[in-house]
Amino acid sequence: MCLLAIQYQLVPDAPILVAANREEFYERPSQPPSIQSGKPRVLCGIDAQAGGTWLGVNQHGLVIGVCNRRKMSSSYPSRSRGVLCRELLKSNSAVHARDVAMEELSSGRYDGANFVCVDAESGWVVHGGNEIDTVEMHEGLNIISNRDLNDPRDERVEMARRLLTLHTLDSPVKFLAVASKVFARPPSPPGRPSIVIREKDRGTVSSTLISLGKKPRDAIYQFSGSAPDRSRYEDYSPLLRDILSRGLREANTKAKT
Repeated sequence: MCLLAIQYQLVPDAPILVAANREEFYERPSQPPSIQSGKPRVLCGIDAQAGGTWLGVNQHGLVIGVCNRRKMSSSYPSRSRGVLCRELLKSNSAVHARDVAMEELSSGRYDGANFVCVDAESGWVVHGGNEIDTVEMHEGLNIISNRDLNDPRDERVEMARRLLTLHTLDSPVKFLAVASKVFARPPSPPGRPSIVIREKDRGTVSSTLISLGKKPRDAIYQFSGSAPDRSRYEDYSPLLRDILSRGLREANTKAKT
């Protein structure tokens, strides 16, 4: 499970704004965000058990995220959803990542998952439950957890929407400031929806805030290595700006040849 909010194409200075909480078993090891080798360059955390990731950005400004979801299946899954997430970060566009995700999830080799694929040109969610389908993101706030995108039946999604929209999110600074508080909201009493989840053996294990502007120097990447109500966000923005600058240089060089 996870909770992922994307404010898309609403703020001219930052077309992509992301807030995400990751839920996992506490004993499952992971590594904080780092630049991965190979091309395109990717900034993401790593699941040390399977080698995949849950959220990342590549040098083309493509954001890929995955949320687990329920799925009735008669076959035993043979591939990690996080590994597919990491593979999708090799794409050069959200459309290409969407198509690869659709093809892979249709193979039946994965447990249920929702894949978010978004760049400056388009934004998509691939629902990989009992049926495989894709939904285009609308301009504004899009939120997903373990059901469909913007599902009004998902109490956790609706809670996050209500808390985020109490404020006017018309700049990257405002979005990140509000999201850092909303996504760090302590666990609710049992039986009620909760932003931070804290159960006996699993719960919220990390949180990420991302802002992608029109220029690499404006990009922001903040990461909390545990539940954000107990741990501060640390700044990884220089790493994100580095890979985006590399991507821009390579694109400019290619355009001249």
